[in-house]
Amino acid sequence: MKTRASLTLILLMVSFWILSCSQSSKTDTAPLILKADSSTVAGGSSTKAADTTIALVMKTLTNPFFVEMEKGARQAEAELGINLLVKTGAQETSIEQQIAIIKSLIEERVDAIVIAPADSRELIPVLKQAQEAGIVIINIDNQLDPEVAHNVGLVEVPYISVDNEKGAYLSAKHLADQVTSPTKAAILEGIRSAKNAEDRKNGALRAFAENSNIEVVARETANWKIDEAHQVTAALLKQQPDLGILFCANDMMALGAIRYLEETGRTDILVAAYDALAEAKEAIRAGKLEATIDQEAALQAYTGVNYAIRALAGEQLPPETIIEVKLVTLKTLGGA
Repeated sequence: MKTRASLTLILLMVSFWILSCSQSSKTDTAPLILKADSSTVAGGSSTKAADTTIALVMKTLTNPFFVEMEKGARQAEAELGINLLVKTGAQETSIEQQIAIIKSLIEERVDAIVIAPADSRELIPVLKQAQEAGIVIINIDNQLDPEVAHNVGLVEVPYISVDNEKGAYLSAKHLADQVTSPTKAAILEGIRSAKNAEDRKNGALRAFAENSNIEVVARETANWKIDEAHQVTAALLKQQPDLGILFCANDMMALGAIRYLEETGRTDILVAAYDALAEAKEAIRAGKLEATIDQEAALQAYTGVNYAIRALAGEQLPPETIIEVKLVTLKTLGGA
């Protein structure tokens, strides 16, 4: 795998591609596949929108993943000349806080909201209120539940993310491919009401099911949190002391699990994760983590802001845009 180009170069290339791609018909439901390192650069220009206010609503900034997401949105802000508001909850589980943020943005009369929802269902009613107030809604990272959205009447909300099931499959498969004898496996899940958490769990289960030597003995949630993962891992290993592999649905949980393994001197458990945080890459280089998944956090937010501008201009947008994931291992990082 080629080393990823600088964020600025990627975003400049993709911005021209996104802003000039052909409009999808209303009947076209096939997702648009977007490669972050695509060399295809089409002509086009960004429309300046100095009087436009777009809010990026994320789960938290305590997770470096969302710090990267903000960088992508800030890149779009600089290129497009918009006014960007960044709002987050205190924690990834701060669903009520996100709801309160949306309500305040309705009162502020922002033009568009680009949201990475903490929950796939509970945010839908307030987002419907925002849409009824004339605010454009763009969904990134974690998908809003399509059935609930339809029932509530939240329609025509473009979704930009990655194939979370595929990404988790690739990460967990990197572990499974190393197993040649009977081995017990466990999964640390994210927030169970979040679609991306469910998809990542299913991707890991699919990878483990392909190896008959692997038995999944536990599936626990640590709600995306590092400290909670530390506690859950401690309890898990008391119940399953002979565990051999552990898939964590994000890097923060993996870092919490690894911390416990270090504290107890366990070097016999293979761990894989998801998000490609700098700390996770360092853990891979140090031999503490086997793999993680780069899901292009900055590009998701950058694309979301671009889509918001295009929607405000009356463009018909793809209902679903999938950014390709990348498996990150010691080999891809330039190691052995």
